[in-house]
Amino acid sequence: MAADLVYLVAGLSLILAVVLPAVLQRAPVTSPMLLIGLGMLLGLTPLPDGLPLDPQDNRAAIEHVTELTVIVALMGVGLAIDRPLSLRRRASWRAWSPTWRLLGVAMPLSIAAVALLGWALGAAPAVALLLSAVLAPTDPVLASDVQVGGPSVTEDEEDTAAETESDEVRFALTSEAGLNDGLAFPFVYAAILLAGGSAVDWGARWVAWELLGKVAIGVAAGIAVGALLARVAFRSDHPALRVADRGEPLLAVAALVTAYGVGEVAQGYGFLSVFVCAMTIRAAERRHSYHRDMHEVVERLERLLTLFVLLVLGIALTRGLLEALDWRGVLVGLALVAVLRPAAAWLALSVRPARQEPGRLLRGERVATAFFGVRGVGSVYYLAYAGGEVEAFQDDWLWSTVGFTIVLSVVVHGALAGPVMARLECRRGGHAGGPSEGHPLAR
Repeated sequence: MAADLVYLVAGLSLILAVVLPAVLQRAPVTSPMLLIGLGMLLGLTPLPDGLPLDPQDNRAAIEHVTELTVIVALMGVGLAIDRPLSLRRRASWRAWSPTWRLLGVAMPLSIAAVALLGWALGAAPAVALLLSAVLAPTDPVLASDVQVGGPSVTEDEEDTAAETESDEVRFALTSEAGLNDGLAFPFVYAAILLAGGSAVDWGARWVAWELLGKVAIGVAAGIAVGALLARVAFRSDHPALRVADRGEPLLAVAALVTAYGVGEVAQGYGFLSVFVCAMTIRAAERRHSYHRDMHEVVERLERLLTLFVLLVLGIALTRGLLEALDWRGVLVGLALVAVLRPAAAWLALSVRPARQEPGRLLRGERVATAFFGVRGVGSVYYLAYAGGEVEAFQDDWLWSTVGFTIVLSVVVHGALAGPVMARLECRRGGHAGGPSEGHPLAR
């Protein structure tokens, strides 16, 4: 019976994947909001009694489904970013300055703030650190409303550059989501190590291996796989191997699975490998229409997986996922969404690049970038993963708190994303060249 119900939910997800984009194009609700609400309604019926919803009994299944959803989303995000990142050009690195500030300042500050709050509310140090690490990454899965739409493949390089620089908010949030899912892993490992011993025992190992070593391996694996596949797809001497000329988009799926596998087997962070692989492929023949074909396939697969996960999450919400939620969990979720993430990101973005450089955010854009730190499927994956490593991390309170925070983020960010982004785009589009900081539209 349970397997039959899984097929039923998967079928509903497929149907909704087909009809929702057109139906909700001008609606005041987003797909994640609708899917979670529909799942909650299904959870109130006797229909899904056999679904494997208990995170304790089905932790491994939850881990693998959410893991796949995240890596598919990371591939799509990497292919969608138009702004190049050249390791040899300082100007290129500076154009990504909002990303570096969000990752290097906002993310650690958010982790520290949530960990301290959790510890002050009575959670054990390892549990508080895990909660902060799990809730640290912004989500590439549920944040489509505030991310770049897809790869630009215009033939004119100047037009492409203009499009790339047209929306700093979407670029900052997209690039942040692409990288911080992998960069949250060191902090999850820190919580796992802390649960098994003192910080003195593992501090040096954590810095050298979990924080630096695995990140470097993950990035290197992504570059290697991406460069090899790009060379074959675009420049192979054998016509049959130049899949870009044939427009075979399934290479994107092969690339994300291969990059993740190579990164993990090499003991690096596979999430980073997938995103870097996508960026490397995107950098090869940047204006080739094949990038759009690959992105389309990945986007559809991501949509299907996301709808399935959200339906099941909605069902779980009314089937006991929130039973252990108390005022402490509510306070953590509210504080993160409304105060801690916005304050940390605002601080990180307050040091701005020069006025004429890419990456400069106007005042209103900094507020929006700081606020839209969407939490989602990645948090579920990290919690399921940690629960498999440490028995103490299988706490129902953790699942209830994370579930509540995800729903809060989906509702609050989903309701505000459309109006806020439309207003910002209208302002930037109506003032080419960017208004000065003192201009009324920059406030």
